[in-house]
Amino acid sequence: MKKKLLIAVILTIFALVAAACGNSDSKDKDDKSSSGSKSEESKEVTIQHELGKTKVKQNPKKVVVFDFGALDTLDKLGVDVAGVPQKVVPPYLKKYEDKKYENVGSLKEPDFEKLANMDPDLILISARQADLYKQFEEIAPTVYVGTDTNDYLGSFKKNMKTIGEIFGKEDEVNQQLKDIDSKVADVKEKAEKSKKNGLVILANDSKISAYGPKSRYGFVHDVLGVKPADNKIEASTHGMNISFEYIKEKNPDILYVVDRSTAIGEGKPAKDFLENDLVKQTNAYKDGKIIYLDPYMWYLSGGGLESVNSQIDDIAKSLD
Repeated sequence: MKKKLLIAVILTIFALVAAACGNSDSKDKDDKSSSGSKSEESKEVTIQHELGKTKVKQNPKKVVVFDFGALDTLDKLGVDVAGVPQKVVPPYLKKYEDKKYENVGSLKEPDFEKLANMDPDLILISARQADLYKQFEEIAPTVYVGTDTNDYLGSFKKNMKTIGEIFGKEDEVNQQLKDIDSKVADVKEKAEKSKKNGLVILANDSKISAYGPKSRYGFVHDVLGVKPADNKIEASTHGMNISFEYIKEKNPDILYVVDRSTAIGEGKPAKDFLENDLVKQTNAYKDGKIIYLDPYMWYLSGGGLESVNSQIDDIAKSLD
């Protein structure tokens, strides 16, 4: 009897030890699994951009976008965002006026209080917000995705690859850029064969300014190959102030018009004053080549997968 009792006690001890070891192994596995998951969630990428170097969580969940080109890119890639400046939203991005997106102010006047309350994982900005970069950085990792007029296509591609890296969309971005390169080559060939020159102007409530190579809209010449009607236009963000006499004198074959007043919904639309007696004497008017570019794509957006594709198509059609 004593022998049986001793055996039972020994078996019970073995069972308890085995159970303890099993629990320990299971706990180790859970700890490793939890650690791996946490490590993956906290993976960071370091982004070098024009305003600095920023560490960003890969696949950030709460993203605020102050650049409509970046917004149309994220939209095309299927990446959702948390907040956008809703004061003036391009019609092709109208869905971002919905209340499910936080209104973070305007392009020039961000709502920093709301941004701080949102506690975003990433903020994307461009030239209109560049001076406020340090204030954005105090709230969340901030990456500048503006384009460089001296290297429009190069800076655009860099920005797209940056977005691809942050959101794990490298393959999709590379394919889109490959397609854009093909379209650019086609338009350049078309521009070369047409031999037509062009002048890009910005119309702003009865005032007009011109843009040439290496300027805000210089990629029409620098990238797409349209011969400039004037090689001596001063390169600047706001363009060179010109008169209608200037347009008549330069006599462009194609007159490209970016209508700022229509884009922001303030002031007199370009069509109300542009086609006057002086402009009617140009080749552009006589040949039906005054091209009113999409003001939202050209003034508010630009530099995004959607907007750059649209801009290339606009110039291609103008050369028909």
